[in-house]
Formats: sequence, C-alpha cells, structure tokens
Amino acid sequence: MNIRVNAGARLDRLPVGPFHTRVLWLVGLGMFFDSFDNTLSSSVLATMLHSGWSTLQLNSIFMSATFVGLTIGAGLAGWLSDRFGRRFAYQFNLAIFGGMALVSAFAPSMPWLIAFRFVMGLGMGAEYVMGYGLIIEFVPPTHRGRYLGLLALIGGSGVFVTSVVAALIIPLVGWRPMFVIGGIGTLWVWWMRRHLPESPRWLERVGRTVEAEQVVQAIEKEAGVTEPLPYGLQTPAKEPHWVPFSTLFSRPVIRRTLLAIVINVICLFGSYSLTGWMPTFFVRQGMSVTHSLGFNAAMMGGWIAGPLFLSYISDRLGRRAAIMLFAAACACLGAIYPFLTSSVAIILCGFLLVSAVAIFLTLGLGMTPELFPTEYRFRGGGVAQMFGRLALIGSPFVVLGLFNRFGITGVVGAISGAYVFIAILVMVAGIETNQQSLEALEPEEHPEPSEAFPQPATRR
Repeated sequence: MNIRVNAGARLDRLPVGPFHTRVLWLVGLGMFFDSFDNTLSSSVLATMLHSGWSTLQLNSIFMSATFVGLTIGAGLAGWLSDRFGRRFAYQFNLAIFGGMALVSAFAPSMPWLIAFRFVMGLGMGAEYVMGYGLIIEFVPPTHRGRYLGLLALIGGSGVFVTSVVAALIIPLVGWRPMFVIGGIGTLWVWWMRRHLPESPRWLERVGRTVEAEQVVQAIEKEAGVTEPLPYGLQTPAKEPHWVPFSTLFSRPVIRRTLLAIVINVICLFGSYSLTGWMPTFFVRQGMSVTHSLGFNAAMMGGWIAGPLFLSYISDRLGRRAAIMLFAAACACLGAIYPFLTSSVAIILCGFLLVSAVAIFLTLGLGMTPELFPTEYRFRGGGVAQMFGRLALIGSPFVVLGLFNRFGITGVVGAISGAYVFIAILVMVAGIETNQQSLEALEPEEHPEPSEAFPQPATRR
C-alpha cells in the first residue's frame, strides 16, 4: 500500500522535546564509547610496552590496524545505512566494536590483539558517520546546530573519561579491564538503542511508507502534535529507487562530494596535527610545560568547552559563517601557539586553540551529511570521512617531513594555510545548511536511478 507520508516536513515542524533528547543521548552515548575505546590506546600500549607484553614495532602495527579499520568502517557504514537502513547499520556497528572490545580483553598475544583491534576499528569507524547523520534526520532545522554541538560534547567527553579511568584502573589491575569497561558500556548502549526507531525519512524514500507513517505518528503523539500537515508544507513524492554510488561523482553532486571530502580531510588532519604534535614541538624547544597538570587540563577542557559553546551559537550564526569564523580562529591561534614562551600564555592559548579545533571539527563532520539527499546521505558522509581517515594515516609523515625540512614554521604555516583554504572554499561554495529542511537542501537535479529499491518481505 502506497501512502503520502511527508516524513521530513512533519518531523521538521515538531517542537523539540523528550523524543529528541532520547535520540541525542542514545546516539551520543554510542559516540562516547567510540571515543573511549579509541582513546584507550595510548595508556594501554604504554603499559603493555613497559611490561614487555608488546614492543614498539607491534604497538605501531596496532595503531596502523586501528586506522585501517576506522577508514574501512567509515565507508562501509555509509553503504549499509543507505542500503539496509539506519537502524540496522547503527546496531551492527555497535555490536561489532562492543563485542570485539570484550574479546580483546582476553587476547592471548599481541598479534591476536592487533587482529581483534582491526575488526573493532570497523565498528568504531562507523559510529561518527552514523551519529551525525542520525541527529540531522530527526532534529528540526531550527535546533540542528545546537544538537550537533551537544552530540560532540557527549562524544568528546569520552576522551577525558578514558584518561581518568585509565589512571585509576591500570595501575591496580592492568590494561585488560579497560577493554572490558569499553565493551560492556558499548553493548549496554546497543541494548538501549533497540528502542530507537528507524529513520522515517529513509523508510519513505525506499517505499516502506506504511512503516514510515507508523513511526512518524508515534513521534507526533509523543510530541503532542495531532493536526494534519498544512498543504503548503508538503513535499513532492518521489518514486522509491536505489541510487548508485557513482551518483556522488555525477555532475549535479560532485561539487558537494568534493567539498565534503576537503572539509573532512582538513578538519581531521588539522585537529590531530595541532593537538597531537604541539606538545612535541614544545619539548623540542626545551619546555616542560607540556607535562604539567595545567597544560593537560587546558587541552582536555577545550574538547568540552568548544562543543558546549557551539551548541549556543550554531543555530544563530549559521553553519557556513561559523565554519569560516572558526577556520580563521584555528589558523591564527595555530600560527602563534608554538612560538609562545610564557607558561600562562601557552596554557591559555592551548585552551582556546583546542576549543576552536573542536568547534571546527564538529561543524565539518556535522555539516557533511546535510549536503546529501536521504537516498545517499550516509554514503556521502561515509566517503568524506573515509578520505579524512586516510589523511590521518598519512598525517604523521607529512608533519614530520615538514618539521625536519622547515621547522615549526613550516608545520604551522601548512596547517594554518589549510584552514584558510577551507574558509575560502566554503565562502565560494555558498551552501548554507542552517535553518533549512534537508529536503530543501537537495541538489536541483538528480541522475536517473539504476534500479528499483528492493522491497522487504511482508512482516507479520
């Protein structure tokens, strides 16, 4: 039975309430444990190296396996989400990295742990693709920016919690319980997410209109909205069809795809390069401030303060203006940061720099899925993040090469120049996603579909 649902317009008119808060926390907790499981590497690897359970070479392979898994997982998540549904994909990826985290706790040797970590990385790489995409499909455009900031706040706090838990647990009982904590927490979120509905936007686009109507009605009932959608808000119906991967590189869409790729590459490369390498530069200059509690607290505090500040200004300022503003802030702060000599100035500027980097990272990852229509939204986001993850794999070699040849000036000049470039690119692209429905943001032209979307078997 075919019915008109108008899922997007009906979701966009809803007042923000308990349903959206529940979605935020269920999605955010998945990203929290993704950050937890990803961040535990540093403390766990240091402990294994000290005890002789691992070596520097095996630790390097462990990190490489993690990055490869994250890269493949980001791309795989996009295809699974668009083909089989958001609900299947986000539960599948949580089960993978939660289950493999528990298995990792019982690894008999480092080569086995590396193999487990690679599979675990497939699930972790999917979570950020899923998280930002799910939030924008459920939250009305008037509040999307705020919820993107809050989502990043919940996910980013996993970095801080990991360091605290590691400092308490590892000296007492070793590194294995860290994987147990991450695995149990992830599987708990997986169990809680069973109540999170499928995206009605996706259901309607693939022809499962009865299910889409049921989901939207349940959400409307919870929000206390019962009146029909006004005619003026209704959107044109589209014939369900499967859009091929090549659509991302077709004439109407390729500019958005390339924009999303460049944004993801620079926001991921910049964030890891600035926050990961700056302490090394200070040490090379003979400064010990990087080992102080104040420095570490400032660095950690920026990952909390940045997204929190963004949640208050994003919907007012707009995604396009905010990206340009904080790209410029990252460029300026990053350019002066390595040349500071006062401990107070280093800590203060470090806090502001990490805050700006965290804001830009959230804006970049959050804006990406807004650029693509529902039929291939997650493949677009997955491809962009996949290229961003590839940039991370190469970033240590790029930064080290620049440092050895041109010194600190060459490194900060290249990173700051990349931020300036993306600010100009976003300005020229002229795409503003703030306060607009996802349907209104779709490209004006669409390529011809390659096939009808496969319909599910009738459910009892």
